[in-house]
Amino acid sequence: MDTLIHETVQFIQHHSGWTFPVMFLTAFGESFVFVSLAFPGTTIMIAAGLLVPTGTIHLFPLLSGAILGAVLGDSISYWIGLRFGPAVKSNWPMSRHPKLLEHGEALFRKFGSASVFIGRFFGPFRASVPLVAGIMQMSAPQFWIANVASALIWAPAMLLPGSAAVLLSKWSGFGMEGRIAVIVAVLGAVALAVWAWERSKVFRSLEDK
Repeated sequence: MDTLIHETVQFIQHHSGWTFPVMFLTAFGESFVFVSLAFPGTTIMIAAGLLVPTGTIHLFPLLSGAILGAVLGDSISYWIGLRFGPAVKSNWPMSRHPKLLEHGEALFRKFGSASVFIGRFFGPFRASVPLVAGIMQMSAPQFWIANVASALIWAPAMLLPGSAAVLLSKWSGFGMEGRIAVIVAVLGAVALAVWAWERSKVFRSLEDK
């Protein structure tokens, strides 16, 4: 996984013209239920955000690629659930991860159509909830509103902390070692906040079901 992350970030660092398609595929992989199970999309996105303040890559293709990839990943997951229904549960790879769908169903029962929006921000639910929404026959308008709205917030939330860390390190007035320390501290704080969010009372109550 570390090799994939390193090579992906290095690729867009040296081929900035490929930023949009790489971010599109990254966010798609993070959101599409059958890929997200073994794909480090979040880490790649955070690392890519580090390259924006230096001018190595531009913000617009980074954000637009991530947003569109996230929307499409959720959309295909939703369509699969809508098309094949509960039969998805008994087929590979979902048959090997029953808890994933159980947790997604628990979130859907608790929050209804809002679960598609909420689930985007919880790692274990990000790709499973759209699939569950399709299985549960959620209406297309409700799904699309939640899908697009959540992607518009989620993508910047994943990409901009890295950029903010670099800018903060530049403004700090420290030397190179100090700047690196600032970046690590900011990203560590972001990681801790994400961990705390995903271990919140809502997550724990659903996990216990």
